[in-house]
Amino acid sequence: MPAMNDPLPPLDIRHNERESRFEAIVDGQTAFAAYDRDDDVLRVYHTSVPASLEGRGIAAAIVRSAMEYARANDFKVEPGCSYVRAYMKRHPETHALLPPGFRL
Repeated sequence: MPAMNDPLPPLDIRHNERESRFEAIVDGQTAFAAYDRDDDVLRVYHTSVPASLEGRGIAAAIVRSAMEYARANDFKVEPGCSYVRAYMKRHPETHALLPPGFRL
C-alpha cells in the first residue's frame, strides 16, 4: 500500500452521466463526486473517498475534473458539500464557475 506522501499515479477519472458523478477506481475501490444538474448548474453535493485512499489527493483530482467539465460546457458549479466548498475557496480560478450571487 502506498504511503500517504507517495505521489498519486495518473487517475482515470470518468464522467458517469448515468449515475451523475465523476469517479475513479483506485486499488479496486471507487472514489467519486456526485452531482445534481439543474439547467446549467451542477450542484456537487457529495464526495466520497474510501478511508484507505484518503490523503492522496484523489478527491481534489476528481473535483478538479468536475470543474474542468463545467467550464468546458458553460455550466456553473454550486458547492453542495463542505469538501467542494473548501476546494473552491482554495482555488480562486473556480470562482467564475459559481452561480450568480452564490457566496463561498
